[in-house]
Amino acid sequence: MHNRALHDTLAAFVEEAAWQLAEEVAAGAEVPFELIEQGRASAPLYCYRPLTDRFIAEHLGMLERLPSYPAARKGLETLPNLGAYLIARGRRAPAGDRRAQGDAALEAFITALWGDATDFVYDAERFDQVYNELEESVYDGCSLSVVLAPVEGLVIDGEEVALGDGLALVRGSTLLNTPTDLHGDDYATIAVLHLESAPGESPALEQAGRRLRRLQTALRLWDDAEPSLAPVAWARTDGGPWMSVPLATGLRRMTGDCLLAPEEEDPLRAFCALIARRTPRAGELAWALRRFELGCERSSPWEAISDWLLSARALLGNDERMCDRLAAICAAPEEREALARRLRDTVALERAAVAGRLDTGLEDHVEELGSNLRAILRDVLCGHLDPALRSLADGILASDEQPAEPTAF
Repeated sequence: MHNRALHDTLAAFVEEAAWQLAEEVAAGAEVPFELIEQGRASAPLYCYRPLTDRFIAEHLGMLERLPSYPAARKGLETLPNLGAYLIARGRRAPAGDRRAQGDAALEAFITALWGDATDFVYDAERFDQVYNELEESVYDGCSLSVVLAPVEGLVIDGEEVALGDGLALVRGSTLLNTPTDLHGDDYATIAVLHLESAPGESPALEQAGRRLRRLQTALRLWDDAEPSLAPVAWARTDGGPWMSVPLATGLRRMTGDCLLAPEEEDPLRAFCALIARRTPRAGELAWALRRFELGCERSSPWEAISDWLLSARALLGNDERMCDRLAAICAAPEEREALARRLRDTVALERAAVAGRLDTGLEDHVEELGSNLRAILRDVLCGHLDPALRSLADGILASDEQPAEPTAF
């Protein structure tokens, strides 16, 4: 099996469809039959063949309203050679319309599954047989790769959190046939990325680095524990041997873990998709985000301080108002002055760190700076904050400076 996520998505739809079609039959809907002749011409035998394909076609509108239908169709739409499967099933492949191809393929799949049956039940063995036929058609000639990247500082409560497009967070103890270096920790979280490339395309593994970097950015912005990918991932293509692949990640400084509860899975899934879609590739915001991530990779707060201050200056201006602006955005009105004062102390700590004079009691000041930057970057990328942060902060500060109007008695 190449695509476990698609297998499970189609299985969920088939179970719902089987229940719905069986309900229709129980309510009086009849599967039509045709009379066919078999045997010798001199002694013909006649039998009835159920026209299951016609019955399914007549009930497609009902099946399309099932909750599992959109995900099943979407999973088929993304397959690399769906037209070949449709042709193999004797159906027309709508050129250029991936949605129509997904609809047609899903109808062909369940028609092949139930064939000449009159009882609609979910048979796991029959399902796997038909699913294997699907994969043989769509993946013929494709290069299939899988990348495993340990995620440090993240513990998932369930066995798997699917993030879409072949990427998932999986509990390491549930994975089979993995490199021995990944064994030993039952609670380890592994980022599993399935990739495919059709003949003539660039190798799928070339996409892995970009996808994993986007995931790491999202995880660092998600939680103060700063979950991060391990420095080494493992990859293989078409079932070949595992190869170690260095990743461009630094050390993870934080010691606490982020525990992902079941109710947080959907928010994380949506957050990762949003960050992957809205992370800028150039400009001040992209530069500030990269400086923030470099600070996350430093081995101590004193090494992170310069990266995080550079990030803050890129976002809020390299002048004496930078601390006030950051406090205006991040703190409640009654707490802004205290936060601005601590931020100015942090700026002074950078000069002490450069000179080698480290005050071991003030690391929390640096971590607070990183936490505030994380909140700002996260809210800007999610659309909750205007990217024009300096103007936004100056407007807040100007409104704070206006004297309150006297209250009439």
